[in-house]
Amino acid sequence: MDRDHPRKKTTDAPAHGGEAKYANYLQGGMNETEFVLDFGQHYEGDESPRLHTRIVAAPPYVKAFAALLQNCIAEYEMRYGPIREIGEDRNPRTS
Repeated sequence: MDRDHPRKKTTDAPAHGGEAKYANYLQGGMNETEFVLDFGQHYEGDESPRLHTRIVAAPPYVKAFAALLQNCIAEYEMRYGPIREIGEDRNPRTS
């Protein structure tokens, strides 16, 4: 092994990171050492949300995730205009 170049991790995972799931519902919680984010789907007439993904992460990673989201939102709004609040319209892209 060449000591000047760090070993690269290889993976067979797709470049996009795996399966994508649509979420229009999000809930979260935290304790002293971790945040828990639950993603799912909830539609009018459903008794309760159907959760499909749980992400558990340490506070520094959640803070970095929040900064990433802030940057993505700012870029989106520069390109496409303000994002409306949930319930303001029925456009799936913005509600």
